[in-house]
Amino acid sequence: MVFGILDSAVSSLTSEMFLRRKHTQKDDSEQRDAKVSELRTAIGPLSERSSMYCTNACLRRYLEARNWNVDKAKKMLEETIKWRLTYKPEEIRWHEVAHEGETGKVSRANFHDRQGRTVLIMRPGMQNTTSAENNIRHLVYLLENAILNLSEGQEQMSWLIDFTGFSLSTSVPIRTARDIIYILQSHYPERLAIAFLYNPPRFFEAFYKAVKLFLDPKTAQKVKFVYPKNKDSVELMQLYFDVGNLPGEFGGDATLKYDHEEFSRLMAQDDVKTAKFWGIDEKPHQIGNGHSVAPEPAPIAQRAS
Repeated sequence: MVFGILDSAVSSLTSEMFLRRKHTQKDDSEQRDAKVSELRTAIGPLSERSSMYCTNACLRRYLEARNWNVDKAKKMLEETIKWRLTYKPEEIRWHEVAHEGETGKVSRANFHDRQGRTVLIMRPGMQNTTSAENNIRHLVYLLENAILNLSEGQEQMSWLIDFTGFSLSTSVPIRTARDIIYILQSHYPERLAIAFLYNPPRFFEAFYKAVKLFLDPKTAQKVKFVYPKNKDSVELMQLYFDVGNLPGEFGGDATLKYDHEEFSRLMAQDDVKTAKFWGIDEKPHQIGNGHSVAPEPAPIAQRAS
């Protein structure tokens, strides 16, 4: 009888806690929906393209990045809108940046992580150019492309960074790294789910210490170092990725082979999708390998340093 009373009490308490938690979650959701509406009112009328960018999901990301402070999120979002109006990332086309990608230093993977997120593979050891502006433009193009290819309902991407062949001669300058971090944090908030740095050399630690100064704490928490001989770090990465999909360079069973011509073909197809999504009227033209791509857009303004 005593046990029956205890079981009943525990069951009642558990049910009450569940209902209370559900009620709290509902309140939190309603409060956040109200914040989204408040932010939308605060930013006021927008151009057609800016309106397309500022979806409710977009506003939530900016609010999340600023701990749901509407004023701070508004300032951040307004800076992004201004940046997008001048830099025009949605108008960058693959043939403009293809030379940066010849070695496959940054590419979109042909697999997803366990959550179905788009994966970008970065291989800093394959650095092939020295122009900071072109390197950044190439990365921005691929960030936009990764977002274009996100599964429905998915807001974030994952990064895999392979340090094979990385050396001081192939590392980007601290200034360039700072500018990349600025763009990622300021104009692509809450887009990065996780970044795995696989087997970086010892000297990279000093470089990362300098770069980390520019990372906000939330972004820094998403950066994970993985070493093949460190069981815990390997197991962490395997929580996010199926070993069967992971290339051998990341301790997996698959083969990583970058085919620039094939990747260019895929990007040319995606450029058509991008133009259609943003309502950009472009007449395709032929290039040497027969792939149809968008014409050269007007010069794109760069972010002031």
